[in-house]
Amino acid sequence: MKIKPGFMLREIDDTSVVVAVGEASEHFNGLITLNTTGSFLWKKLQQGATEQELVQALCGAFEVDPDTARADTAEFVAAARKAGFLDE
Repeated sequence: MKIKPGFMLREIDDTSVVVAVGEASEHFNGLITLNTTGSFLWKKLQQGATEQELVQALCGAFEVDPDTARADTAEFVAAARKAGFLDE
């Protein structure tokens, strides 16, 4: 899984936002604000992480149990898919 070209994570002060650039901006207007965990997962997805790798990374970087990490990851991935951010 990987973030589609045309979607960029930008950090402004202490806020992480996703914006569309280039052709992607013709179909997606606006921006998405991400919390710390969302920003962390987005960066991993930019590297092509699998869902299982995302879960493992969350467990390693944050004090979270595997079940919670799995649920949070599934929710984030589902939202990213629905928004059209992911190349499968």
